[in-house]
Amino acid sequence: MAKEKRYRRQAEGRVLKANNTKTRIVAIEQRISHALYGRIIRRTAKFVAHDEREESQVGDLVRIEECRPMSKTKRWRLVDILERQ
Repeated sequence: MAKEKRYRRQAEGRVLKANNTKTRIVAIEQRISHALYGRIIRRTAKFVAHDEREESQVGDLVRIEECRPMSKTKRWRLVDILERQ
């Protein structure tokens, strides 16, 4: 039996912090409609991502992908930079 490749979640967001070496804090914004009132609500989640080549800067729009745990909080890695700030 061949092992199936697992699907990895991907997300797009803005880099909030780039202080630490090879580590970026990425904010992902979700816009959802309120169930009762229909108003658009913005929900923000922050993820710690691994940037091996240290290419991204604060404000860049990036794509991140779920990966194996690299530290206590780092479970995502930077795939590519979509838009530079």
